[in-house]
Amino acid sequence: MISLGDTFRNFFTTVGNCFAIPELRSRLYFTMVLLAVTRLVSIIPVPGLDGEILANAFQELREKEAKSEGGPSLLGLYSLFTGGALERCGLASLGIMPYISATIILQLMTAVMPGLAKLAREEGGRTKIIQYGRYLTVLLCLGQGFVMAIGWENPEKVFQGLKLDGALVRDPGLWYRIQTMLMLTTGTMLLMWLGEQITERGVGNGVSLVITVGILARADQAIFELRDMFFGDDPRSGFFAIVLLALLVAVVAAVIAMTQAQRKIPVQYAQRTKGGKMYQGGSSFMPLRVNYAGVMPIIFAQAILMFPQAMFQFMAGTVPEGFLRDTFSTLALKLNYGSVWFLVLESLMILFFSYFWVATQFNERQIADDLKKYGGYIPGIRPGDATMNFLHHAMSRITLAGAIFLMVVAIIPTLMASAMKVPFSVASFFGGTSVLISVGVMLDTMRQIESHLMMRHYDGFLGKGKVRGRG
Repeated sequence: MISLGDTFRNFFTTVGNCFAIPELRSRLYFTMVLLAVTRLVSIIPVPGLDGEILANAFQELREKEAKSEGGPSLLGLYSLFTGGALERCGLASLGIMPYISATIILQLMTAVMPGLAKLAREEGGRTKIIQYGRYLTVLLCLGQGFVMAIGWENPEKVFQGLKLDGALVRDPGLWYRIQTMLMLTTGTMLLMWLGEQITERGVGNGVSLVITVGILARADQAIFELRDMFFGDDPRSGFFAIVLLALLVAVVAAVIAMTQAQRKIPVQYAQRTKGGKMYQGGSSFMPLRVNYAGVMPIIFAQAILMFPQAMFQFMAGTVPEGFLRDTFSTLALKLNYGSVWFLVLESLMILFFSYFWVATQFNERQIADDLKKYGGYIPGIRPGDATMNFLHHAMSRITLAGAIFLMVVAIIPTLMASAMKVPFSVASFFGGTSVLISVGVMLDTMRQIESHLMMRHYDGFLGKGKVRGRG
């Protein structure tokens, strides 16, 4: 049995091995420097805005929500994805969400437009689609940046409960809107470029790491609010702390288990001759991940649902009293983060995007053809169409389990905020999207680091050179 001391010793030995490999060391340094730059982009304010006024208003709103027993906040969710840039009127206030929205749109268009689907299968087609995504990101940034510039002129109409002590915009007008729109577009495009550079020349998925670092940058706020929960004016009991810690451990363990979970499909290879050479048969397995889409369905769902409530709230404040204002106010209330309608829509969208991701990324036809080409078959299943149908049904069943898990994880912060009276910033770090994204991205990054270590015969982070669940 491995002791805790041996675990820490192995961990630090592995960290030392990472920096002993020149190529991996340069990749790690490159990744850390670029992630630091993303934080600078979040801190630098947009010219013409007084970020301190907005930051104070956000702080007062969080204190108000905490006193009202931790109601979940749309502002808190959006600020979580931007790493606090929205609160400081930073250049990265749009975050990486326009790029994610562009990816969603292109994925949908590829599924329904034969021309794009054909382009995706051609050599170099993926590169062209990525380029289209960049162009679409610019258009979305310009539109969302212009809307956000108008929203900063009237923040109390856009975000319910936000009270400013002074004018946020020093010189409102058309020039301010154009300038802010261009600044915000530049900030998002810089984040996108940094993410792509990390993916290409660093370690891990760059865009996911940018989101993760933004989430972790809010940890100090969660720690302070957690401290106030147990050492403030109305401290919680020690038993509540134990329950909270147990919930954190359970959620992290469940996320790791589901992220690593696979269904192993046995594959048998027949003996064959090719090019005058005899290839021996054998048996292997095909791993089908239960949570094949990873964190993408939650990110997609929340990226789409993040803006309608604010948009309806803004329109309710701009139209005259009457039917339209009442309608917009009702829709804004129904779609408020944490409401029943919001949770229902979020769950349905997570389910949809889980299957959509599998439908667009998992090509059972190609897998069945490759197995047949190389003399492989699934025992008891005929090669060809029967294998394709078997893989389709198997993937559909395990995707349902993964989607239900994502639904549960996504609503944990809301349940903690309403049932356990935990502030939203604390609840978001003890469950839900933050934990899923952070753990999933860290595991993916550790796998990539492990591959570099194994190439040079070092043991990895995840257990003696082998990731559990990979055979």
